[in-house]
Amino acid sequence: MPPITAVRTSAVPLRSVALILVSMFCFALVDALAKSVTLAYPANEVTFFRMLFGLLPAVAVCLRGKPLVERIRHMDVRGQTLRALTLLGASGLFFAGLPYMPLSEAVAIVYSETLLVIVLAPLLLKEALKPRDALAAAVGFVGVLFVVRPDGSHSSWLGPVLLMSSAFFGALSIIQIKRIRASDDSGTTVLYFTVIGTIVTSVSLFFAWRAPTLQALAVMALLGGFATAGQLLMTMAFRQADAGALAPYNYTSIVWAALFGYVAWGETIGAMSLLGIALIVTSSVAVAMRGKQQEGPLV
Repeated sequence: MPPITAVRTSAVPLRSVALILVSMFCFALVDALAKSVTLAYPANEVTFFRMLFGLLPAVAVCLRGKPLVERIRHMDVRGQTLRALTLLGASGLFFAGLPYMPLSEAVAIVYSETLLVIVLAPLLLKEALKPRDALAAAVGFVGVLFVVRPDGSHSSWLGPVLLMSSAFFGALSIIQIKRIRASDDSGTTVLYFTVIGTIVTSVSLFFAWRAPTLQALAVMALLGGFATAGQLLMTMAFRQADAGALAPYNYTSIVWAALFGYVAWGETIGAMSLLGIALIVTSSVAVAMRGKQQEGPLV
């Protein structure tokens, strides 16, 4: 986030906390549902149905307020397209990496996107790299190494590589959000991403496709619905409170992921992975909270 001078001291609204907590639960549920189907279906197919089934709720949200035609007419098409493609890459790579690692570790690795933003922002946004942020990023990346464990304890490097690639594209999408015109509201952004994602992934079905069962379709329908609901709830929370103030609550999704992973697949977290996750979360929250201290009134 670009530094602003004044210090904000207002308390975090309880409504925003509740919204972000429910949002993180939705995202963790999406991750668990995605893992259950990516074990049997190609990642591009899972991503397609996640987008397809997310269209209806996204359209419903955009029908409220300004007319949809007016929203599209004034939309930053180039900026929104770049943002949609980078976020789509992050989503698809995350689904592709899920079968290879425990759910909680996969989610923790992808959360390193916050740290990658610190590294990429000076290059792409010409923002100054603050020493404290650089130190926090270094600590977080050490945590990623603890989770990935380069000593060879993972049976395959494919999962960690896919998940780190997902985090990289996620960081690019965050940076792209900073470039999109402020006149583009969140509902339009979510809808445009979902439409672009549906179109792009539908083309990919020619290369990898497995006819889904009715049960799998139902799971992917839930996946799409919860993903869109999570995005909208998070947007509502951020409208009422600073992103930095809400940052500590974002990582509750890792707790839910650990619980879902244990219940569904008997996954446990080793001491090394637990230490790595703690380092990633602590460093990411430290960066977010430092940004909050430097923020002034919203514009």
